[in-house]
Amino acid sequence: MTLAVSVMGLSIAGAMLALILVSLRRREPVVPDSDIAEALQDRLWQIAESEERYRVLVEATTQAVVQRDGQGRITFASEGFAALLGVKPLELIGSTLTPQVIERGASEQRPDGVRVVEERLVPVDGVPRWFSFIEMPAAGHTDGPSWLRAGQDVTGRVEAARSLDEAKSRAEAANVAKSRFLATVSHELRTPLNGILGMADLLLDTPLNPEQRTYVEAFRTSGKALLGLVDGILDFSRIEAGRLDLAAEPFDVAALVEGVVELLAPRAQDKGLEIALDIADDLTALRVGDADRVRQILVNLAGNAIKFTQAGGVGVSLARAGEGQREGFVLTIEDTGPGIPEERIPILFEEFEQGEDSASHEGTGLGLAITRRLVERMNGTIEARSTVGRGSIFRVVLPLPAAEGAPVPVPQPTLAPRKILIVAASPYQAPFLARRLSRSGAAAVVVDSAEAGLDALSGVAFDALIADRSLGDAAVRRLAAEAARSGVRCSLILLSPFDRREFGAPSAKGFDSYLIKPVRARSLFDRLLEPRPAPARGIGEAPAQTTEAPTPPLPVKAAPGRRVLLAEDNPINALLATKALERLGAQVILARDGLETLAAVDGQGPFDLALIDIRMPGLDGLEVARRIRAREAETGAEPLHLVALTANTGREDVTAAFAAGFDNFLPKPLNLRALPGLLNRRAEAA
Repeated sequence: MTLAVSVMGLSIAGAMLALILVSLRRREPVVPDSDIAEALQDRLWQIAESEERYRVLVEATTQAVVQRDGQGRITFASEGFAALLGVKPLELIGSTLTPQVIERGASEQRPDGVRVVEERLVPVDGVPRWFSFIEMPAAGHTDGPSWLRAGQDVTGRVEAARSLDEAKSRAEAANVAKSRFLATVSHELRTPLNGILGMADLLLDTPLNPEQRTYVEAFRTSGKALLGLVDGILDFSRIEAGRLDLAAEPFDVAALVEGVVELLAPRAQDKGLEIALDIADDLTALRVGDADRVRQILVNLAGNAIKFTQAGGVGVSLARAGEGQREGFVLTIEDTGPGIPEERIPILFEEFEQGEDSASHEGTGLGLAITRRLVERMNGTIEARSTVGRGSIFRVVLPLPAAEGAPVPVPQPTLAPRKILIVAASPYQAPFLARRLSRSGAAAVVVDSAEAGLDALSGVAFDALIADRSLGDAAVRRLAAEAARSGVRCSLILLSPFDRREFGAPSAKGFDSYLIKPVRARSLFDRLLEPRPAPARGIGEAPAQTTEAPTPPLPVKAAPGRRVLLAEDNPINALLATKALERLGAQVILARDGLETLAAVDGQGPFDLALIDIRMPGLDGLEVARRIRAREAETGAEPLHLVALTANTGREDVTAAFAAGFDNFLPKPLNLRALPGLLNRRAEAA
C-alpha cells in the first residue's frame, strides 16, 4: 500500500510540474489552482481506469501473479496468488511467504532471460495442484533487481500427460512381455518340431514301402507347415519388439527372384497354374541389403497369389525404380485370382487378416502384415490394386542401393529383324516372352490357340515358333509340322518341369528344342541364337523341383571314428542327433546338462566335435562354452570345435553364441545334412 501511494504521489507531482513548465514556455499566465486540481482529478480517473483494465486482463489470463524485490520480499501479489496462501493481497506486501513446493517438473531457460518452470504446490486447502510459471526480470531497485512471476493452474494437462505416459509404459511392458512369451513359446514349439522333422528324415532313409513313404512324407510336410507358422509368429514378435535387425550385404536380386519363382513353380503347376518372370534388361542386379528378407517378401506375396488363384497364373516382374540416391528396384506380383473387394484393401496388411473365404486356407494371417513391416523397415513402399473377378497386383518398391563396383547391365543379344510366333493360352508367360523379345528388336506375335497359330504361319514368314504343350500334344505337333513346311528355322516347345519326361524327345515331335517354364532369359536366347537338337537337359534349364521333395539320404560313414560330444537334455532330440551321427560313423558321448558336459570334456576327451544345446538345466550352453574356452586358455589345450544348438534363431542369439566362444551355430529343427560338413571340416582341419 505504501508503494502504491508513493507511486501515485510521484505521478501527481509530475503532472503539476509538467503543467507549470508548459505555461512558462508559452509565457501564459499560470492556470488557477482549481483548474489544476480538476485536470489532476481527470488524470487520476484515467490512471485508475487503466489500472483496472490491466488488473482484469491479468486476472483473466493469469491465475497467480507475484513480484518480489532483490531480497525476495513481495511488492505485488494478485488475488489468485494470495488465495493459494489463504490471505489478502495487501497482507503479503513486504513478506517472503510462498506456497509449499512438493515436486518440480519440466523447466526451460530462454535466451532472453525468461524462465518457464512447472511446480506442484500445496495451497491452503491441502489439495496439491500443478502450476506453470513464467519468471522474468522487472525494473531494478536499490536493493537489486526484482522478479515477476506469473502462473496458471495446469493440473489437468500434467495429470493427463502423466496418465498417457503411464498407459504407454504399461503398453510397452505388455508388448515386451508378449514378445518374450511368443519367443519362449516359439522355442518350445521348435524343440518338438526338431524331433518330428528329424525323425521323419531318418525314417525316410530306411527301407519303406510306397504306402509308408507316403505317410511319412505327409507328416513331414505338415511339420514343415507348422514350422513356417512358428517362424512367422516369431518374426512378427521380433518386428513388434524392434529386435529385427536387417543385414546390409551385397546380393544378386535378379538371381534371388529367379530362384524364388523356380522354387514356387511346382506349387503353381500342381494347381494347373503358370508362374512367369520378367526381369528388365537395364537393372543393376547387385544390391546391398538383406537378401533373406527380400526373399521372404517375395515368397509371401507370390505364395499368396498362388494360394488364392484357382485358374490362370501368376506373373512376377523385376525392374529398376527411382533415380540417384533413391534408385532401387520394384517387384510387381500379378495374378488372375478372384480379386479383393475395394473396401478390404486398406485392412489387407493388418495383423491376422486373410483373404475371402479364409476358413478354407491355412495360415495365421500374419504374412502380409510381416511383409509390410519388412518393406517399411527397408524404407520402401508396398501397395495393392485389385478388381473383383479379374485378379490383383501387388507392387513393392525397395530403395536398396547398387553395390559398390556392381557391373553395368549387359545388353541382351539383338534379334532384329526376326519374327517370332508364340502360340500359348497364357496370361503371363507368353506376354512376358513377347516383351523380352521386343526389347531385343524382334517382332513377336502372340496367339492363344492352335488354329490361330496355323493361320498365322500360313500368312506370315516367321523365323521361329514357340508353342505351349498345354495346348495339347496333337495341336503342338500340327503347329510344328506347319512351321517346318513354312520354312521356320527354329521351333521350340514350352514345357513345365513335370512335362519334361512325359513329352520325350522334342525332335520326335517336330521341335528343335524345348524351354522349361518359367523361362529364363538366357535359355530363350541360347535356343533362338543356336537352334540345335535338344540335349539331355536344356542349356540354362533349371532342374525340375518339387516343394516337398524327399531329402537325399545321409552319406554313410562320412567320418568314421570321429568322437563327438553331444550335450542335449531333450531325450528325443538326443536320440535323433545320436542316430544321425552314428550313421555317419561317429562315436557319440551324451551329456544331459551343463555340468555333465564339462565333466565329459575333462574326463572322456579328447573330442573332435561338441554339439551343445544352448538351453540346458543347471549351466546353460553359453556358460559351458565360456568355461571350456577359459580352461583351454589356462592349460594351452587344443581348442575344441564347439557348435551351438538352439531353437532361438535371432541375430542376437547368434551373436551371443559366438561371443561365448562357439565356432558354429545350428538352428533347430536340426538340419541333418549339415552334420557331414561339420565332421568333414573338423577331419580336414585335423
